[in-house]
Amino acid sequence: MESRRLPSKEPVTKAAGPYGHPLHPLLVTIPIGAWVCSVILDIASKTSNDPNPYVQSARWLIGIGIVGALVAAVFGLMDLATIPEGTPAKRTGFTHMTLNLLITAAFIVSWFIRGDGGIEADGSTSTELLILSIVALLVLTVSGFLGGMMTYRFGVRVARESDQVEGYEDARTNDRGSNRRAA
Repeated sequence: MESRRLPSKEPVTKAAGPYGHPLHPLLVTIPIGAWVCSVILDIASKTSNDPNPYVQSARWLIGIGIVGALVAAVFGLMDLATIPEGTPAKRTGFTHMTLNLLITAAFIVSWFIRGDGGIEADGSTSTELLILSIVALLVLTVSGFLGGMMTYRFGVRVARESDQVEGYEDARTNDRGSNRRAA
């Protein structure tokens, strides 16, 4: 039986995070959290008697999300560089990256429009900007699913298959995959 050589999942540089603990998945929580909260504040601006604090806070959160997304992208590119060409993981990675670039671009546009107005007559966030943010979050959900697929299905930068075996060995019996005892 021929042994198949598996690609290395080592980081391109230690700056990408230690083996088994890439920084990209940790860092994406910043833009995701900031952008979700910005939509919540935009909705609050529509229902408030004083929408200004919500509108201003939403813009700040969008800016924080943009900066966070750009930082996360640097680490994501380092992880993408470890994936062999022509693989399903590489294709998924490129799709994930493309969607994230589109999402970030949408929030950059929103951030600039908000600085130039982008509010309704009552002072709340414009309906168009709210819709743009919601659509961007829906696309982010798809992108997040793909990122999860890369981590949980393909194990990108998470673990070598040979290392994963130890998580399924029964330490008491050295039996792989079975903790069942005879009845």
